[in-house]
Amino acid sequence: MPLTASETRLSQAAGMRYGLRMSNTPPPGDRIAKVLARAGVASRREAERMIEAGRVSVNGKTINSPALNVTAKDKITVDGKPVSEPEPSRLWLYHKPSGLVTTTRDEKGRATIFDNLPEDMPRVMSVGRLDLNSEGLLLLTNDGGIKRKLELPATGWLRKYRVRVNGRPKDEDFAPLRKGLVIEGERFQPMTVTLDRQQGANAWLTIGLREGKNREIRRAMEDIGYAVNRLLRVSYGPFQLGNLKPGEVEEIRRRVMRDQLGLDAEPDTPAKRPVRPQRKRPPIGKKPRK
Repeated sequence: MPLTASETRLSQAAGMRYGLRMSNTPPPGDRIAKVLARAGVASRREAERMIEAGRVSVNGKTINSPALNVTAKDKITVDGKPVSEPEPSRLWLYHKPSGLVTTTRDEKGRATIFDNLPEDMPRVMSVGRLDLNSEGLLLLTNDGGIKRKLELPATGWLRKYRVRVNGRPKDEDFAPLRKGLVIEGERFQPMTVTLDRQQGANAWLTIGLREGKNREIRRAMEDIGYAVNRLLRVSYGPFQLGNLKPGEVEEIRRRVMRDQLGLDAEPDTPAKRPVRPQRKRPPIGKKPRK
């Protein structure tokens, strides 16, 4: 018999009548959706949808509301399978090749980035997306809370792209992008645009933006009359693509991750990582030492 939303709230009040003599002290533990996200089951929002669909049980009872705190003593299952202890938060750099979609499943049967990750990678989620024909830096994490934090517009990290367009643009052509565009009623925030060089019939640009709207750069360039024929993300906030080759994955040191994301300290316990060739890397994105 599923716990109703009111029963879930009652369980948090340690037997007191809900709404009467409620303690100002919050119940112990963390919200169930946060715990599922930390365990790598899904993002917090996805976990809430799983709960509402009746797929999550706590101590043998199905719950249908995320308004529940749980502790390490509680037994949690999803679709009848026990949820493992949350792993330490981890973050990876991934060089997404062109031709892969950034979803766990594709309705058209196309290959996804998750089909091409090393077999011994844990379950991870992508931070944002790169479209099918775009390539370059994509952040991966096992922590739904980190994913959500990095995707929030308020985070506002600058994302830089190397962009190749067909034609011979002049610097002044990009003034509308620098001021901000409205395309089909959708507002695009100002971008930084640098014209780097002309290479035959194409020009190379460096573009920086703080949003992640669908096909934002391609649509903006089309609006001023230029077609993008290659788009490579080279950085996401402080994290750099560097010399990472297409398809390669590299873990960010936990200390660097904590510092950059403002996270509370966690023990630097060794974590199992895929075996990858050694490369020289800049400080951010360098693999943790064994």
